[in-house]
Amino acid sequence: MISHAGSVRAKSAAGVSETLCSQLLQGMHAAAQPLTILLASLGTANTGRMSTAELRELSDSSAAQVQAVCTLFRYLQELLLAESTKAHLCPTSILPLLVHVVDGVELLFRKAGVSLSTSLPDSCQLVLIDRARTIQALTSVLLIVHALSSARDTVELILTSAPATVHIVIRNLHSPVQGISAETSLSMAVAEANMRSQQAGFSFSLQPFQVEIELQKA
Repeated sequence: MISHAGSVRAKSAAGVSETLCSQLLQGMHAAAQPLTILLASLGTANTGRMSTAELRELSDSSAAQVQAVCTLFRYLQELLLAESTKAHLCPTSILPLLVHVVDGVELLFRKAGVSLSTSLPDSCQLVLIDRARTIQALTSVLLIVHALSSARDTVELILTSAPATVHIVIRNLHSPVQGISAETSLSMAVAEANMRSQQAGFSFSLQPFQVEIELQKA
């Protein structure tokens, strides 16, 4: 007999799987058209009639299209790695980890004119996480919100504590986000997969942009 909690977890896992597949299909669709055009352009019959300038233009555009496909496959590899390998969970102090992540991206925010504000308690109980995966996921989310923000925006990173969990919220309440690119969607999918592989909660919305991560206390 399947318990209610087990049923809920199964539904949640199915939802995540469907989301990841949707995001992968979106990325593959985005890459398919330029690759088709590139394949047609590289035919001997076409390139044989091109001038040096036309060949250089084709080479430049081809490089951009190949780069897009390489990016797609990199995200695919990261997704498969997060989904197919076991997270190494250990009790970890989340406060210095968050400070480390913020220090790593702060210069990018400052150069873009985006304020990065943190609200952290003086102390927090240890959480049960895979340190490397958590750093990767949090950094990815901050880089995504950085890319979607405008100058003079404020991005907030807030840490709050509940009896059994710790909640991290990353949000920008200023710039509305109408949609995100296939690459950004895949980056978010990798971050989600890395957190869910640790039995952590992960949710995000675009209007306004907000990511919420729920970690289990050790």
